Amino acid sequence: MDKISIVVPCYNEELSLPYFYDAITSTAESMKENAEFEFVFVNDGSADKTVEVLRELAKKDSRVRYISFSRNFGKEAAMYAGFKATRGNLVVVMDADLQHPPKLIPEMYEGIKKEGYDCVATRRVKRLGEPKIRSFFAMRFYSIINMLSDTNIVPGACDYRMMKRKMVDAVLEMSEVNRFSKGIFSWVGFNTKWIPFENVARVAGETKWSFKKLFAYSLDGITAFSTAPLQISSFIGILFCILAFIFGMVTFVKTLVFGEPVAGFPTLICVILLIGGIQLLMIGILGQYMSKMYVETKKRPIFVVKETEEDLNE
Repeated sequence: MDKISIVVPCYNEELSLPYFYDAITSTAESMKENAEFEFVFVNDGSADKTVEVLRELAKKDSRVRYISFSRNFGKEAAMYAGFKATRGNLVVVMDADLQHPPKLIPEMYEGIKKEGYDCVATRRVKRLGEPKIRSFFAMRFYSIINMLSDTNIVPGACDYRMMKRKMVDAVLEMSEVNRFSKGIFSWVGFNTKWIPFENVARVAGETKWSFKKLFAYSLDGITAFSTAPLQISSFIGILFCILAFIFGMVTFVKTLVFGEPVAGFPTLICVILLIGGIQLLMIGILGQYMSKMYVETKKRPIFVVKETEEDLNE
């Protein structure tokens, strides 16, 4: 019999967890003839009563396991910790807010067991209930990263997926601190089936992803899987050198041959501001890559565990 490990990152999800637990255990009950389940919840330094809810669930259900971080390390660290803790030969990662419908898990299971896929993943085809401006930038992100990177990321791809143990082990081998799982899942390869689904509203609580956090996350994705911005900065530097040479020659000829006066202070200020802005932008791009290298070379742990379900027995 297969064992399916459900990995659930949680950040301030005390309101959602009871609904999620009821839904996921119902799905597990419908699949009990083919698979047994374990539920690995990762409390990512929540400020509410998430860990208290997880303690209660672990006490009443032996299938429930949890990891509680010492502080908030981010969803990427929570997924990595969950993957490390799993014991099943099949692993599912999903959110606790029921925006990832548990009813898709049997279909994922069929895709792996009967169709021979290594991974069955989901992609959102409609972003109902999401602000239009956020949806617009989300789609532009996929276009940009696929243009800049050799690692193809399917538009609308979600973290919600079922994977074989070999794929999970391959993901765990990529132990970088600055993680971008959508890119990692694509980079490790493996034969993947995609299931489209429509976005659904959260069952409770509010989203933790602000526009600022999503923008920073998108930058992490681009810098993690593409060096094209560095190449672009070099190209722009060369281009401006050529333009400066041409502008200087034109000014020289116009002044000596045609006797035209050289434009004064306003032109100088505009050129300085333009060149200075471009230089700062290029330095900023270099700084993004340097900062990632700086963090990685420290070799700090991706997360720190404060408590697990095993502590309940002590």
